[in-house]
Amino acid sequence: MQFSVSKNALLRELNLLQGIVEKKSTIPILSNVLIETASESSISLVATDLDVSLQTECVAESATKGSIVLQARKLFDIVRNLPEAEINFTKEDNDWVKIVCASSQFRIVGQAKEHFPSTPKTEKTGLMIPSKIINGLITRTIFAITQEESRYALNGALLSYGDGKLQMVATDGHRLALSSANVEAGEQNENIKVIIPKKALTELAKLTAGSEDEVEFSMDENHLYFEIQNRHLTSRMLAGQFPNYELVLPKSNDKTITLNADKITQAIRRAALMADERSHGVKVDLAAGKLGISSQSADVGEAKETIPLDYTGESVSIGFNAAYLLEFLNVVSTDDVLLELKDEQSPALLRPSGDDEFDYKYVVMPMRLL
Repeated sequence: MQFSVSKNALLRELNLLQGIVEKKSTIPILSNVLIETASESSISLVATDLDVSLQTECVAESATKGSIVLQARKLFDIVRNLPEAEINFTKEDNDWVKIVCASSQFRIVGQAKEHFPSTPKTEKTGLMIPSKIINGLITRTIFAITQEESRYALNGALLSYGDGKLQMVATDGHRLALSSANVEAGEQNENIKVIIPKKALTELAKLTAGSEDEVEFSMDENHLYFEIQNRHLTSRMLAGQFPNYELVLPKSNDKTITLNADKITQAIRRAALMADERSHGVKVDLAAGKLGISSQSADVGEAKETIPLDYTGESVSIGFNAAYLLEFLNVVSTDDVLLELKDEQSPALLRPSGDDEFDYKYVVMPMRLL
């Protein structure tokens, strides 16, 4: 096996694979990457943790065909530190690989392909989704996925498709993020409802960031497949019942105010500096003509912010986790946002105000502040 490849091309693919490689696995082979000469003009690279797999291709000149399994992190570190020049790989006896670039030379121990686990494949055609749409859905919901591994069905986001609408929902029981966008069905006319693990969403967000390409999404009984250009992401789907999120969406919030996204973000950030470090709680006081945001901690002190408002309704005081509010505000793409409240015990609804290609709703449960 012998091939040559440009540093930047190889580094780009190895960088994407680092998120897949299992770093603390009890199965050592999962910390490796499989490299194969796919053709005379390309090589294939594969990484897997047995739940999520990524296969990519890289333009390369292949002199002789073959395959080798190399330590993913060590290979990445070597390539990253090499000079800007063509890199030559040569497989030697006993599965060692010689790497030569300009005046630099390395020899790295490898393993045979037979030791590397096989990854699922599919021949099915699926739903074509613009990268911008799938990336937008992920960035608007992924932060609401629970951190508790015991809540298995909530360890991912629910993706559903029907009647030309693609929707993603995530919740941790304290807040819920729901985002949807219109997608042309094409040849796909079946409804879809699957739970995608957080790790797969994280890697899919990287693959689609800034891309103008389409993602082909397909599935079988156990796996989800995402194909974008020469990259194939495969994930085991999460089993379990996702909660009925429709019941959580507030239907009777009668106090609605329009807020400048940047102003409210800065105000919450400042108030949060004095919030209790465990609860991150801030108090929101809505009154005629103004919105007050405050926090206090017996150990640190207190902070108060006041934002003038065109509001004449009833007053309400309600507590929120500042981090939950900021995570919504950090991804919303409109200049203004709408905050809908009912009373201090009912969940609040936040959504963009104005034109936005995503229908986005964010529900936050109130918290009791001492």
